Formats: sequence, structure tokens, C-alpha cells
Amino acid sequence: RGDGTEPQAVDKYGQDGLKIYKAKFKPMHYAMCEMDKKVPMAMKLICHGPEEKVVGLHVVGVGADEMLQGFAVAVKMGATKRDFDHCVALHPTAAEEFVTMAPWGMKEGKPWLPGTLRP
Repeated sequence: RGDGTEPQAVDKYGQDGLKIYKAKFKPMHYAMCEMDKKVPMAMKLICHGPEEKVVGLHVVGVGADEMLQGFAVAVKMGATKRDFDHCVALHPTAAEEFVTMAPWGMKEGKPWLPGTLRP
């Protein structure tokens, strides 16, 4: 299960135990629209500990309901940021942002993709 909001995660784990990944962009859904019609989307991953277990996942924007339903399974199963990084991004979809969130495939400034999903 997820641990809710960022403030709830801070209360539970402390700020030092968390790594927050954020993204804000205008999704491809609006590619053919005029600029003033493009609605931004925001996403956040809340990760805990050295293994960066995903304890919270938030999204606001078009298709958020469908994304949350799918990613909820991964969070409930104990997915880590590394697990997310190992997923194939479905392009063009807004959901691909969750599995390519910067710094994608990096940990402590070093590549983190080779090898198995969980060491």
C-alpha cells in the first residue's frame, strides 16, 4: 500500500529518508491543439530509503484516473524507482513519464539499469 501524501510520508519516514521525483509538462494528448488550449500535467513519485521504494504516486491531468489504477498495483506490490526505470515506456503516452522520470536509470550520479531488476 502507498503512504498517501508527501506530508504523510514525511511524518512516517522523516524528510531525510525520502527522495521526491517531480515532473510537469503538457502531454502529447494536446499535440494538435493551440497553445492556450494545452493543459499541463503534473506527476510525483515519493520514494523511501536507499532502495527507493515507491511509497506515494500522484498525478493530475488528463487520464490520471487510468494511470493511477495501473500504477497502484505496482506500488502495492512494493515497486522501487529502479523497477519503474526498468519498465518499457509506452510512447506517446503521459504514463511514460512515471517510468522515465529524471534522473532515469541513475542512482547517486551513476547508471543504475544494468543487471537484474532487484539485486
